[in-house]
Amino acid sequence: MQNPGSTTPDRVGRFPAQARFADGAQYIAGRLRKGTSGRTHAVTDPATGEEVLTYELAGADDVDAAVAAARAAFPAWAGVTPGERSDALHRLAAVLADRAEDFARAESLQCGKPLKLTREFDVPGTIDNTAFFAGAARHLQGQSAGEYSGDHTSYVRREPLGVVGSIAPWNYPLQMAAWKILPAIAAGNTIVLKPAELTPLTSLLLAQAATEAGIPDGVINIVTGTGREAGEHLVGHPDVVMTSFTGSTAVGRRVAEIATATVKRLHLELGGKAPFVVFDDADLDAAVQGAVAGSLINTGQDCTAATRAYVQRPLYEAFVERTAALMETVRLGDPFAPGTDLGPLISHVHRDRVAAFVDRARAYARVVTGGEAPQGDLKNGAYYLPTLVTGAAQDSEIVQSEIFGPVLVVLPFDSDDEGIALANDTPYGLAASAWSRDVYRANRATREIKAGCVWVNDHIPIISEMPHGGYKASGFGKDMSAYSFEEYTQIKHVMFDNTAVVRKEWHRTVFGDR
Repeated sequence: MQNPGSTTPDRVGRFPAQARFADGAQYIAGRLRKGTSGRTHAVTDPATGEEVLTYELAGADDVDAAVAAARAAFPAWAGVTPGERSDALHRLAAVLADRAEDFARAESLQCGKPLKLTREFDVPGTIDNTAFFAGAARHLQGQSAGEYSGDHTSYVRREPLGVVGSIAPWNYPLQMAAWKILPAIAAGNTIVLKPAELTPLTSLLLAQAATEAGIPDGVINIVTGTGREAGEHLVGHPDVVMTSFTGSTAVGRRVAEIATATVKRLHLELGGKAPFVVFDDADLDAAVQGAVAGSLINTGQDCTAATRAYVQRPLYEAFVERTAALMETVRLGDPFAPGTDLGPLISHVHRDRVAAFVDRARAYARVVTGGEAPQGDLKNGAYYLPTLVTGAAQDSEIVQSEIFGPVLVVLPFDSDDEGIALANDTPYGLAASAWSRDVYRANRATREIKAGCVWVNDHIPIISEMPHGGYKASGFGKDMSAYSFEEYTQIKHVMFDNTAVVRKEWHRTVFGDR
């Protein structure tokens, strides 16, 4: 039976959202304002069901105002030196570090993440990413070239795009906002970000921190509304030159459809169904610990979470037994309690969706542990027990579809060829891991598994210097690293005639004597 953990933490000092956002949950041209859609939305603590903040949703007029503010701010921001943009981002990193506890509490409150996770992962990761792009801002390089055509000299300029419209998901609101905002503005663009309406608090705090750090009004704007109204209007806006979206593959297709009409640049980070491949020479204890941590991170609400464990047959039975036993020691509880390992899912609606996947799987698979919501003190929250499923077929729903919850499916395989083929046998390709003591075996897996990231003997860590992004139905384009920096720039070829007189030979070749 899972340990329910502590449910009575000291609640003093929780983030005072109502007071902080009394002026509204839209941040346009450097100030908070109320939305104009005529409808409201409640941010709810998923651990208790209690209302945290009710705010007016953004409508099309708010999106238009935010895009206009970003467009007005673009010429000046694009025109400052890379060093000035770098200095501003260094100041932002310092403000974030100073306000780290505020950000950690707000993120835990709106998402249900354990406070120890937001303190040790979400907020420090965001600060580190800010510091990285502060440095990267000084390396917006083109390419010097030479005389590739007679007496002409060519070179390449790398320039910002203009107004970027971005949409961030609810699972990592602070980090996803940073991943979109930082490379965009470091490259000289301005941005309008739409966070998920469930989790706007830390995106708004980030924009306010940027203003405090001296980033000009209008460079960063936040519109908090629904995807259908605010999101689609932002993607289709004629003054938005690029759309960056993180979310489900189904919604990503809709975003691409709208963006295509105005020929926007697209960056899509979509769904995942990460395989966790355990070869028969792997360190079994390490693999078991990695599977539990990798499948339950953020209550499984992570596109890179381990969701399909393929275990070579000699280790299969022991892996299932030990993984189930370790899952049963995971402590569910209030996110603000020090002993809590796992918080709730984002909402009761999403919890019911996860539960429905597992309930349908009972017809063709075995639920080894979990598979239900806990009772007692946690019954009012959107909690779901860590769940291990075996006996499912490769083509079954629970193996092929993204569940986005604390559910791990384990399947056996025989040959290395089979294990790698099974790992590749879904539409997704965001992340994967391979577990082996044999460097040649592991290297083959990293080469042949079709995913944007393949970990070896680990699962889930990310770093600012390395790219994140998918293959296949998991989208295209990169977050983090210098590769993401390039997503937010465009290339211009410049060519000089080095002679002192106007040359007519080329013109005669094209037009003849005139």
